[in-house]
Amino acid sequence: MSTTVSSEQCIKASPAQVYYAFTHAIALHEWLCDFATVAARPGGRMYLWWHGDFYSAGEYVSLEENKSVIFKWFGRGDPAPSEVAVSIEEKDGGMRITLSHTVPDGKDWETRAKGFKAEWDSTLPNLASVLETGLDRRIFDRPMLGINISDFSPEIARALGVPVTQGTRIDSPLETMGAYKAGLRKDDVLVQFNGKPITNDFGSLVTALQGKKGGDEVEVVFYRGPEKKTVIMELSKRPVPEIPWQPAELARQVRAKYDESLAALEQCFQGVTEAEADHEPAAGEWSAKQTLAHLIQTERNWIANLDDVVGGYERLADDWGGNLPAHINATLMAYKNVRGLLAELKRLANEAVAFLAALPPEFVARKCSYYQAAWQMLEAQSHTFSHVEQIKSAIAAAHK
Repeated sequence: MSTTVSSEQCIKASPAQVYYAFTHAIALHEWLCDFATVAARPGGRMYLWWHGDFYSAGEYVSLEENKSVIFKWFGRGDPAPSEVAVSIEEKDGGMRITLSHTVPDGKDWETRAKGFKAEWDSTLPNLASVLETGLDRRIFDRPMLGINISDFSPEIARALGVPVTQGTRIDSPLETMGAYKAGLRKDDVLVQFNGKPITNDFGSLVTALQGKKGGDEVEVVFYRGPEKKTVIMELSKRPVPEIPWQPAELARQVRAKYDESLAALEQCFQGVTEAEADHEPAAGEWSAKQTLAHLIQTERNWIANLDDVVGGYERLADDWGGNLPAHINATLMAYKNVRGLLAELKRLANEAVAFLAALPPEFVARKCSYYQAAWQMLEAQSHTFSHVEQIKSAIAAAHK
């Protein structure tokens, strides 16, 4: 005996797009979970994970292309697997999805069945949003702090005089957003947000934001050097950026942003000697050239990420592991001088722009993947500008 709960959603999309959304890791990530790894074949894995460490470790049972998907669901804390059947059928010029979640009989499963229905009822509308508009409502309904973040390690903690090794370090706050208005500044380290601990894992911030909206006020605890501070922050509403839906226009707009950031970097090094560019202001602080090496590695990552999303794959990673000193210094050795480093940044900009201009129509049709990739590339140079003052400061320190 068993119990089945069902949810339905009508979506203006093709059957292939709906089927893709249940059978590819990056597509599942875009509407359902925060990480996925799947092998869409009978018996193939279907592992889904959410911030807050909930997961389902299941497998595909059967698939009929563009018509149906059946998979096992085995959520964290469930006493046994359950089964989800998804049917896709045409209706009124769009698709009707019927999702049926079947659980075993028993008192323990009654509450779970109600919970499954509530979750699917609230989640399937996001699938419609993703396929119809490209917008993941989990992102755009979530408020903003208005910060860029950077890595935080025991070495960085010592350099900043911060007495903790777990937290999220602010690289730069955005002046129009809530964090800056609340008094947060560069190199402040967040340790508690909305009563929840903040760790080196960015997901801890995402978890702390759950259930909040723009305009809500939350308590934020952070360190500025050795001093522990507490402020009340008003969360900012997240704007919905407009992006061009033609790859050629996207490439043109990104090219303009690269031209601006590269010009700013060129200006930083006018009249600067190699020795000045090599100067490290203090132990553990980057020289101007090391910062250029970091920017090169970041640009390579933008291109690699774009390759992943266009290919429809989700890169497997436990966390972001960048800024390794050995890698930074290896990049310096490869390009030797400022001129070589700047030339590589220009080459990477040309490569990224050419890639964007050549994006295939079938990728543009995957609206959420295209939207998020375009949004990321249009915002990418804000990272470069966040390091311009750092470069200037490192060079100025060489003159002292």
